[in-house]
Amino acid sequence: MNLHNLTPAEGSTKSRKRIARGEGSGKGGTATRGHKGQKSRSGYSRKIGFEGGQMPLQRRVPKFGFTNINRKEYAGINLDKLQELVDNGRIKDTVNLEILIANRLVGKNDLVKILGGGELKAKLNITVHKFTATAKAAIEAAGGEAVTL
Repeated sequence: MNLHNLTPAEGSTKSRKRIARGEGSGKGGTATRGHKGQKSRSGYSRKIGFEGGQMPLQRRVPKFGFTNINRKEYAGINLDKLQELVDNGRIKDTVNLEILIANRLVGKNDLVKILGGGELKAKLNITVHKFTATAKAAIEAAGGEAVTL
């Protein structure tokens, strides 16, 4: 051990400088808050988006449109994606939510809708929340079954 590699014992020093504990600390007086003003006071907190009294951006921009709080969002899966999974051997003859979740096509809380994009050659029994008319017709034309949950 030499002078150049001396270090304090573990836990003997504090990492944080204590402010507002007298002039001798180097952080006394205004306690690093500057002089006067709203932000120097105790209890100060500003609202999110507050711009010093200027009209906030959220209130300046024009508002339009409508958001329906009862809207149901469906995760769409095209028929060609199902055919691709059949070709790869990842699904056999039945398709349900568990299989779709296992293949990472949808999340566990998603509502699923089968869409009519592409073409389906395999005979599949599909059980999901919704089908488009073209998807249902294509599934039944291939000899499969479309069951709505």
